[in-house]
Amino acid sequence: MSDAGKIQAPRGTFDVLGESSSARATLEAKARSILEGAGYERIETPAFEATELFARGVGASTDIVQKEMYTFEDASGRSLTLRPEGTAPVCRAYVEHGMHKLRQPVRLWYLSSFFRYERAQAGRYRQFWQLGAEALGSEDPAVDAESICLLAALLEEMGVASVRLRLSSLGSPAARQAYREQLQRHLHAHADSLSEDVRSRIDLNPLRAFDSEHPGTRRAMETAPLLGDFLSAEDTEHFAEVRARLDAAHLAYQIDHTLVRGLDYYTRTVFELTSDALGAQSGVGGGGRYDGLVQQLGGPPTPGIGWAAGIERILLAGSPPPAAPAPVDLFVAYEPSHDGDRPLEDRPAHHAPAGAFALLTEARAAGLTAQMELAGRSLKGQLGFANALGARYVAILGTDETVLKDMLGGAQDTLAADAVVHAVLRGLRTL
Repeated sequence: MSDAGKIQAPRGTFDVLGESSSARATLEAKARSILEGAGYERIETPAFEATELFARGVGASTDIVQKEMYTFEDASGRSLTLRPEGTAPVCRAYVEHGMHKLRQPVRLWYLSSFFRYERAQAGRYRQFWQLGAEALGSEDPAVDAESICLLAALLEEMGVASVRLRLSSLGSPAARQAYREQLQRHLHAHADSLSEDVRSRIDLNPLRAFDSEHPGTRRAMETAPLLGDFLSAEDTEHFAEVRARLDAAHLAYQIDHTLVRGLDYYTRTVFELTSDALGAQSGVGGGGRYDGLVQQLGGPPTPGIGWAAGIERILLAGSPPPAAPAPVDLFVAYEPSHDGDRPLEDRPAHHAPAGAFALLTEARAAGLTAQMELAGRSLKGQLGFANALGARYVAILGTDETVLKDMLGGAQDTLAADAVVHAVLRGLRTL
């Protein structure tokens, strides 16, 4: 077929097929087991939100808001944005649904698609999937440590190789403001060495200079002041308590005061888990505290912490165990109609008879997993397909009788069509 006239998926998006779908199902099942076992409940927020949610919550100076959001006006003139991240929508839902009245902390998890206009590369797409967890309503350092440990446990379950935990504290907004002013002075003093992008954002978002790959900028940042030196006594104690609990859990970490994360709402604990299997773009997941975000979105003062991990990046860095294929208890086959002198097993089956469909429906109503021939294969082809599916039993409907074949033991019986389901149920109970 010619490529002319074909419509392809937009750049930076992809289709989930076959083995990839199976691996994602395994990841979702493990996430559900780990997170719901720890008291987290599933939440799903809309694919698009009011643009103001991200401008106010994520921060107008961030790359996400300035460069990466998919924003549009609807027919009523409202500015809407496809969600670029998950924490602000969860906090919006927390406020909107009065979750502060529930027992705290409220612990929620999600697995959703997100959208950012950024350079597409391996493991980074413009439509991507993230798994995230948020705990709102407690400032206990144990919540920080638990959140980090849950993400680490999930990555271990998914076979992600060479995982490292980077850990830091951004302190309170007041401490960060004092630090920001010192950092701005340092950057202005080294302005000639900085990249144009970093230089243009000294007054707007100076902390992002730590993420620059520009050689001159990196040299200038080697002598930059560090936020860890500006923490208050309360912030220092909180960070020490988080580390003590990670030590108790025997989870290794590296303190890295250059870790600032890319979103304005973070306070105190921030962390990132990386994998050497991903090369230079090594981040798998990360997050931190956002103790002022709920209040910023119109809710009561509410501490919170959370993380997000990229599904594509987890699968790229990991070796998830293969998902077991869904069992097929019964495959419904049928004898093709007469076709000259060709042997029965080689005759094509043009249309599935109504009796085969009736048996399929009866089997499913009885709780069996059942499939039937729908592609017009010969009887030999039908049996081969049933074998490839791993079907436990095959019912072959003929004109006058039905044969039930045990694909495991090899035995077969001739019986009435209305007795097939009972026979299969009886046979499965003896396994």
